[in-house]
Amino acid sequence: MLDVEFAHLSDDGRTRDHNEDCLGVVVPATPELAHSHGWLFALADGVGGHDRGEVASATAIQHLRQGFSNSSSKESINALLGRLAKEANTQVYETGKRTGPGGSNMATTLVACVLRHDQMAVVHAGDSRCYRIRDRAAVQLTRDHTVANEHLRMGAISAVTAASAETRHMLTRSLGNDLFLNVDLSDHPLFPGDVFLLCSDGLHNSVDLPDLTSVVRSGVDLSAAARKLVALANERDGSDNITVLLIRVRDVERVGMYRGRPYKLR
Repeated sequence: MLDVEFAHLSDDGRTRDHNEDCLGVVVPATPELAHSHGWLFALADGVGGHDRGEVASATAIQHLRQGFSNSSSKESINALLGRLAKEANTQVYETGKRTGPGGSNMATTLVACVLRHDQMAVVHAGDSRCYRIRDRAAVQLTRDHTVANEHLRMGAISAVTAASAETRHMLTRSLGNDLFLNVDLSDHPLFPGDVFLLCSDGLHNSVDLPDLTSVVRSGVDLSAAARKLVALANERDGSDNITVLLIRVRDVERVGMYRGRPYKLR
């Protein structure tokens, strides 16, 4: 059976007076649910400069948690995550429109993953990230939906320019801006020892990839690693909220598929 451990930590940062980040986890209550549904991990960062960012992020996470808990085991994790993210976007958008005269301009980023059997699916919109650390090498599994990163992807600017461009914080996608949203989805095989890091930009804008990898090394205590990452981000910047969610895969359940239903491989 799939076996994971996790730790998380969220911090206001050194200059903010409140936290607009939000995270959510759904842990299967029984071995049967672990087999049929798996685990959900999600993180949202209320967009700065918009109204009530903390409400936007909490609304998105609440919908994902409820939707996942009520989902059918027959739905693939990719289809499930894509549907829940789009529904969460609608919830944030409509909540904003119901808030006060003329509505409120609420928005949030989102990165979420579901782990089931021996697979993981990731969905995201905005610049909150998901990394995989395997064999002491880290890979970013998401791409930032920012103006600078889109210019980089099109070859209009260099990576050096993109890293310092003023547009690196300007989002091209987020939940709540429009009624309809395109999200990025990807799926990845799981192996024992894999560690996944979900984080808001308060972390990855302050702590570079080599240092992230060094802190989240093989066998490290995840709670201690989360505390160290947050401390590093505050030490080097601290101008934004910082949220970290670490997941380690201890064992996986190898399965095959027959007529759309999984069966265990021996």
